Amino acid sequence: MQYVVDKDPGEREFHQAVSEVVESIKPVMDRNPQYRRAKILERLTEPERVIMFRVPWIDDQGEIQVNRGFRIQMNSALGPYKGGLRFHPSVNLSIMKFLAFEQVFKNALTTLPMGGGKGGSDFDPKGKSDMEVMRFCQSFMTELFRHIGPDTDVPAGDIGVAAREIGFLFGQYKRICNQFTGVLTGKNLNWGGSLIRPQATGYGCVYFAAEMLAARGQSLEGKTCLVSGSGNVAQYTLEKLLEIGAKPITFSDSSGYVYDEEGISREKLQFIMFLKTMRRGRVEEYVEKYPQAVYTPSNGNGNGNWPWKHRAYCAFPCATQNEIDQRDALTMVQNGVRLISEGANMPTRPEAAAVFLDSKLIYAPGKAANAGGVAVSGLEMAQNSMRISWPKEEVDHRLRIIMKTIHETCLDAAAQYGQPGNYVMGANIAGFTKVVDAMLDQGVT
Repeated sequence: MQYVVDKDPGEREFHQAVSEVVESIKPVMDRNPQYRRAKILERLTEPERVIMFRVPWIDDQGEIQVNRGFRIQMNSALGPYKGGLRFHPSVNLSIMKFLAFEQVFKNALTTLPMGGGKGGSDFDPKGKSDMEVMRFCQSFMTELFRHIGPDTDVPAGDIGVAAREIGFLFGQYKRICNQFTGVLTGKNLNWGGSLIRPQATGYGCVYFAAEMLAARGQSLEGKTCLVSGSGNVAQYTLEKLLEIGAKPITFSDSSGYVYDEEGISREKLQFIMFLKTMRRGRVEEYVEKYPQAVYTPSNGNGNGNWPWKHRAYCAFPCATQNEIDQRDALTMVQNGVRLISEGANMPTRPEAAAVFLDSKLIYAPGKAANAGGVAVSGLEMAQNSMRISWPKEEVDHRLRIIMKTIHETCLDAAAQYGQPGNYVMGANIAGFTKVVDAMLDQGVT
């Protein structure tokens, strides 16, 4: 860790992601001295390629704007780089590297042949017109196209990058390269997308939680659940919870959170989807339509807009990184939360994760619980390669099998190293060993 910190000072998010993995895989390193001799950790933490570039574009007033673009191609030992593009003002090199590093192990767990990468820009699509978003995406792809391809690097969506943005990006790639290939995933269905892809991360997060409970003779049916976020992952987490018979009672965005003691019904979820996807509104508008609910605004310092103070059995953090701090974790334990399934990437701070593990909660890290999204992206790549489209039931069935397999893999790896039931250690060890064994097979690269 000192080597990483000295080499990349100031990259706090990246340091946090590396630290979590390094702590988990120490017994693996002790048992396999060949990994140390091969400098495997030094190689794992150094991206194969870091691409950073200028993105100039013209807004609706005719003014030139300049943003910064990134693509981190972290590791290709298992296949082409695979990972989303994030358009958000918070995007910087540290966040991109942390996400790419996490993606390597997440993709390894899916059993599909995918390496790990991540990219994006500090561009904020909120409040921008469709034409402004299009002009930005075209400028972004005008540089990115030279670094990606169906057998090299296949980006997808992430925060701020949905079907609209993927469409604009793909259109520019096709225009420049004169190729219609599966170079992006998350496409619309009528031109190469996969059924279940928009739902996959949220559905997979719930499937993983169901597997964890099933291993203990329980189910999600009737369980009260806390959900943070209101974007794609949160929406489809809510949808699958309702389908299974659970009772979700919260959701949030950066402005604050909503608590609905009666539960979020299917009708209410449809309003949330319309509000956030079509109107791009704020969650407080939910209370105007359903006045029995309570809206709590953010206090402006990153706390106070998360719903963790309410009593529930399950929690699904689906907003963003580091949204749960130690105080939140202690409150959750006191209020009866017994299961946490992470829909977001690294939403739990290290000190909060320690509280969950010390309290023996059923705790699944994002690299395992939210792997459903990239898993179905991998399935979309397969369908594109074969020029076919599987029916919804086929994709959903494959997603269920993948999440079940990840669950079993995590449990087996944790037990093998004397930590039965520790999903954090199991996910890190299972992903790590698969990647590094492939790296050793391929020589010093």
